[in-house]
Amino acid sequence: MQTIRFPERSAWAALLQRPVMDTSALEQKVNNILQEVRDNGDQAIRKFAAEFDKVTLEDIQVPAAAFAAAESVLEPALKAAIQQAAKNITTFHRAQQEKVQVIETMPGVQCWRKPVAIQKVGLYIPGGSAPLFSTILMLGIPAMIAGCKEVVLCTPSLHPAILYTARLVGIEKVFTIGGVQAIGAMAYGTDSVPQVYKIFGPGNQYVTCAKQLVNKSGVAIDMPAGPSEVAVLADDSCIPDFVAADLLSQAEHGPDSQVVLVTTSESVITNVTNALNAQLEKLPRKGITTAALDNSKMILVKDIDTAIDMLNAYAPEHLILACNGAENLADRVTDAGSVFMGNYTPESAGDYASGTNHTLPTNGYARAYSGVSLDSFVKKITFQQISPEGLQNIGATIEAMAAAEGLEAHKNAVTVRLQQLEKSNS
Repeated sequence: MQTIRFPERSAWAALLQRPVMDTSALEQKVNNILQEVRDNGDQAIRKFAAEFDKVTLEDIQVPAAAFAAAESVLEPALKAAIQQAAKNITTFHRAQQEKVQVIETMPGVQCWRKPVAIQKVGLYIPGGSAPLFSTILMLGIPAMIAGCKEVVLCTPSLHPAILYTARLVGIEKVFTIGGVQAIGAMAYGTDSVPQVYKIFGPGNQYVTCAKQLVNKSGVAIDMPAGPSEVAVLADDSCIPDFVAADLLSQAEHGPDSQVVLVTTSESVITNVTNALNAQLEKLPRKGITTAALDNSKMILVKDIDTAIDMLNAYAPEHLILACNGAENLADRVTDAGSVFMGNYTPESAGDYASGTNHTLPTNGYARAYSGVSLDSFVKKITFQQISPEGLQNIGATIEAMAAAEGLEAHKNAVTVRLQQLEKSNS
């Protein structure tokens, strides 16, 4: 990790820049795959499975027997852990349900808002070197609580934990499709895969690009996403071994991940560096983690106020406050995906089991986006009902505003009703 001491504010933007990948040829390549899936459906899915994943895809949908088989081979301890995580995530997301509240804005004018589930959603779980069954919990549970009518899951991985978790949360339609072709299948629909209205889930640069392209064609996505990241604010009250472990936990995601330590103490940099080097040697994903650390920084600043300003400017996906007064400092955080307070709150807790959602905005999007929640799986429809008395109370206001905008038909829609009411009352 690079160490920077007391950078000027004018240098922050360049200092806090994420790793930039050359994507000049990416969009065209991804668009070609999406177009072929749109035109040829299952035939294209099988073609790309052979070309990219080196597999012959016979059954695109996972058969029911595979779920029972997965449960039978999974270790009881892991099943218990998944069940506990599911319980916590369910508890947290169920509490996000809203009750409909009717508001009378003036006598006879009633307005309310009702959450309605997005009827068809698609979840993508990448394959790669780690079976991300935890993401099925994070996406599948709120989808079920919201009441989504159809939940489709695409993944190239048939790891038993993925199939077990899918069945645990109630997902029945699982398809062994990966990459861009999975996003295309859910966006456009094929003979095997139902079309959905919104797509969720992480993925590499190809999957991210595919989500952004189908979004342009009218399919909603959860959020723009990029490589995973964490920022840690630490002072002399931190435990260096813990901070090092947290930095490494995100760096091991991929070579394009980034981790940032911001501290007010030179000794924290020294101690965390020593702990990080010692722990790194023991990691099975040392090569990937080392590549991510090359993108990463330790930054020494003069005081906590500067640190908070810098971290808000960075807007990290994950922010750990390993410092005195973490609870008070948390109130000053304006831009972050998820915040972890104190020495005993590892980012891994949010990734797996505490209850909060781990699908979060990256690459600075936390300035404007929230992480996935129950709200991500519903749309809010507004309703209103106006009584005759209410229209008489509000009618003149509407007529005056419509006339001022030169929209005579808008005005007339009120006027004809008011005239009818006058006749009825005379």
